[in-house]
Amino acid sequence: MFQPQTKLPKVGTTIFTVMSQLAAEHGAVNLGQGFPDFAVPQRLVDELDRAMRAGHNQYAPMTGVAPLRQAIAEKVLRCYGREVDPDTEITVTSGATEALFNAIHAVVRPGEEVIVLDPAYDSYEPAIDLAGARAVHVPLDPQTFAVDWDRVRAAVTPKTRLLIVNSPHNPSGAMFDQADIRALAALLDGTGIYLISDEVYEHIVFDGRRHESILRYPELAARAFVVSSFGKTYHCTGWKIGYAIAPPALSVEFRKVHQYNVFCTFAPAQHAFAAMIRQEPEHYEQLGAFYQEKRDRFREQLLGTKFKPLPVPGGYFQLVDYSAVSDLPDAEFVKWLTVEHGVTAIPLSPFYETPPAGQRLARLCFAKNEATLDAAIARLKTL
Repeated sequence: MFQPQTKLPKVGTTIFTVMSQLAAEHGAVNLGQGFPDFAVPQRLVDELDRAMRAGHNQYAPMTGVAPLRQAIAEKVLRCYGREVDPDTEITVTSGATEALFNAIHAVVRPGEEVIVLDPAYDSYEPAIDLAGARAVHVPLDPQTFAVDWDRVRAAVTPKTRLLIVNSPHNPSGAMFDQADIRALAALLDGTGIYLISDEVYEHIVFDGRRHESILRYPELAARAFVVSSFGKTYHCTGWKIGYAIAPPALSVEFRKVHQYNVFCTFAPAQHAFAAMIRQEPEHYEQLGAFYQEKRDRFREQLLGTKFKPLPVPGGYFQLVDYSAVSDLPDAEFVKWLTVEHGVTAIPLSPFYETPPAGQRLARLCFAKNEATLDAAIARLKTL
């Protein structure tokens, strides 16, 4: 039997799969993996049905169907005041994860370095490794998850090819403000470093905050791939549709990877999203308010437990400090919580190269029905 030499020696089954399987085995309330358990918008379902019945069931164009790319361009202008060319700057992908992979492989070459900010989403580093490059991890503040831009600057070397940022941030929900944008622009000014801005939670922002999309800032957009997700915005993570916006020259390179990765993505859903964006813009406009109600209710309930909720400026994850419950390391704690108390969370340590010593934080997803969250709280109150 052939025994391959693995190209990803640090990679096993993702923590999300591990914990979801454990939740299923023990009948736990799964607040781990970040998927909603409520219905997608009815209009979107109707439009998908209409598109399939209209015969949109064969290959889509490699870059995405024209009505969707045009609708995205209109939405970007409406939200961020930026005109993007739907033909040369927008590419529809099989989820944001594919877009991230394509962007990394479009510009990163063997022996180069990519700066990631820990804790970071777990798909970044494997894509960097497969490109023959090295991920350079710069930790965020362990309490606030703010970026120390001086530490990022110190991590830059002549080999630095790319910087990946994520706002609103997974897992913490921290968001960039204009001071962060100024610091980022100053850091990259005069360099040849590219930028990936992971903005999949762009519409899930709270308390009157503004999402500081890189698309608002021409000097940053000129070197950036901005990645978005329909799954996060429209409660349909299983549809796996996302997109990337990048200047024409970067989009050319991005599409070279995309066309030999998946070539194109699910055609009828693209037509459905095109109609949804145009006919029901209030969905994404009101998404922050929709999730803020869930956030506030869940946080209030958590105050009746021994868990301490951290601030959540954006996204649909709630970090909790569990140090009043247990001194177990996070990976052991979430397994204990699932098996013994029937609630599944995600540990933070898999998001780090080197987790902070003594950190006792877990991630809970509040993109759930009230009944699901109530069931979880009832179990957490027994601790």
